[in-house]
Amino acid sequence: MNSPTQPAASPDDEAPGLASSAWELMSGFVRGHDPADELRSALGLGRGTGRVRALVSLAAGPLSLAELARAIGADRPYTTIIVNELHALGLLSRTTDTSDRRRKTVELTAGGRRAVRTAQDIIGRPPPPLRDLPAADLIRLRDILEQLTREGVRLWRCSAPATTRSSGA
Repeated sequence: MNSPTQPAASPDDEAPGLASSAWELMSGFVRGHDPADELRSALGLGRGTGRVRALVSLAAGPLSLAELARAIGADRPYTTIIVNELHALGLLSRTTDTSDRRRKTVELTAGGRRAVRTAQDIIGRPPPPLRDLPAADLIRLRDILEQLTREGVRLWRCSAPATTRSSGA
């Protein structure tokens, strides 16, 4: 009795499984090198990432509370709590808009700017296993990630609502 011979699987047939495997490895690597604990220790801001996101969002300049809430992806009441905590730590100042007394503007103090530099240094530092890769592997990895980023941006632009696309986002 002859058993039918299965044709050899092509690399394209394995692509979905390979993509899942690559994603799992990449996600695990990034999660395994999350700088949250180091940020908490260095900045003394407690648990959560909202405070760090708020500080980094203010690095480009002052924002209203509403703008800051949008930048960090939080609602206004929670953003107010974050601002109150950062203000109490001397990391930002809060002023009332002279043209609209309901509007509050927040900006970094000198201490806040130092905290942002520290956070950016920690966040921007690649983990040792990545730093230790040979240059040729880093170039290949960078090229692949750039390709994925370009493709993701292209897909997002194609699927985004017309109002979002036209806003230059």
